[in-house]
Amino acid sequence: MKRILIGASILLSFSAAIAAQNPIFLSRAYNSDPQARVWVIPGEASPRLFIYGSSDDDPSYYCSKHYDVFSTEDMVHWTGVRSFSSSEIPYNDELLYAPDCIEKDGKYYLFYSQGGNGSVEGTAVSDSPYGPFRDGRPLEGAGQIDPSVFIDDDGQAWLFWGQFSAKCARLNPDMRSIDRSTIQDGIITEKEHHFHEGIQAFKHNGTYYLVFADISRRGMPTCLGYATSDKVTGPYKYRGVIIDNYGCDPAVWNNHGSVVCFKDRWYVFYHRSTCGTVTMRNSCAEPIEILPDGSIQEVTMTSTGAGLPLDPYLQLGKDPVAGRACLLHGHVRIDRKSHLDGIRDNDMAAWKDFDFKQAPGKMLVSVCPKAGGTISVYSEYLYGHVLASFDVPPGDGKSFIILEAKVEEVLKGVLPIRMRFRGEADKDLFVLGGFSFSK
Repeated sequence: MKRILIGASILLSFSAAIAAQNPIFLSRAYNSDPQARVWVIPGEASPRLFIYGSSDDDPSYYCSKHYDVFSTEDMVHWTGVRSFSSSEIPYNDELLYAPDCIEKDGKYYLFYSQGGNGSVEGTAVSDSPYGPFRDGRPLEGAGQIDPSVFIDDDGQAWLFWGQFSAKCARLNPDMRSIDRSTIQDGIITEKEHHFHEGIQAFKHNGTYYLVFADISRRGMPTCLGYATSDKVTGPYKYRGVIIDNYGCDPAVWNNHGSVVCFKDRWYVFYHRSTCGTVTMRNSCAEPIEILPDGSIQEVTMTSTGAGLPLDPYLQLGKDPVAGRACLLHGHVRIDRKSHLDGIRDNDMAAWKDFDFKQAPGKMLVSVCPKAGGTISVYSEYLYGHVLASFDVPPGDGKSFIILEAKVEEVLKGVLPIRMRFRGEADKDLFVLGGFSFSK
């Protein structure tokens, strides 16, 4: 990891993926509530994509007292920097929840929200999209969480925020206060649009879109849904789900994200829970398509995201492949080392997709045995022949071993991989550290 000093902040430069990209910052940062922005920075030829989001630090609570911002030119190589902390807010030292950032006339305005009483939304400003953002001030009249800003074609900036019933108002020319006489409530609601929280606004082909945490399935805000209108203040029509993160972790409860066009391709950014908690979340991305009628087709979670399919032939340890599982069933979860832990009888994990350019002859798995059990490997999510089987012996749960098995079927092309774990009921069987294929 390369460290570069920018002003008073440390810039962390790293490759977020070898051949895959979900989670985007796997093993490096727990970044959630991703709000994506695209800007051309003065002095740079190509546009950059920025992610502003919450920083999850501890399993016992949501978020933290700081924000990090990440940027990329190619959706593969990312830089990250500590951009803001609650120490810049003289009136409130509470945790910092989902932010947004907008550029206007060469200045970058950070919109933040916090816990506690009183002024829970505020703004800070910087000359750089990386920050550091300074001069935190309360945003009077916006008294709930998850602020998001949209600038219309006429240059007018609008603030959206709220839970259960979304609100909007015109931002004043200073970009740090709202015209409180323009506040409108009920732009979208839980009853009519399944709106929970975490709103984002954008415009495409003359249509206004709101993207938000959607409770239409299971009564939980695991989906990102969207609504559209021909006016910025509505009325908005509910259009459906863009992505559902249910199945990413046994404790998953919420989702929050955004939609953006970067280099002529549309993406949805969202987060997945990890570690068997609702609070340790990782940002992910999936390509999406906006159809001519303005609708957005629902996509499923993948391991590859905006990148290429995973390389099944990488040497064990070269990439934290276990932590790229995009579907988990049962007790199994991705831990803070990007391993699969908590594995019990009849649990399942899946990865989508691997590029088998040539058929492999054998498969290796790295496991840390506990009660022991078996691993059955398949090439489809729900059906198909067993590709390889492993018998994991009992162990002390402290040391990893490598097991090898013959691949029984011919694998060619881009394919998902699924594993099913079996063993004694109600016991932790083993930890899966990683796996790879070879000739």
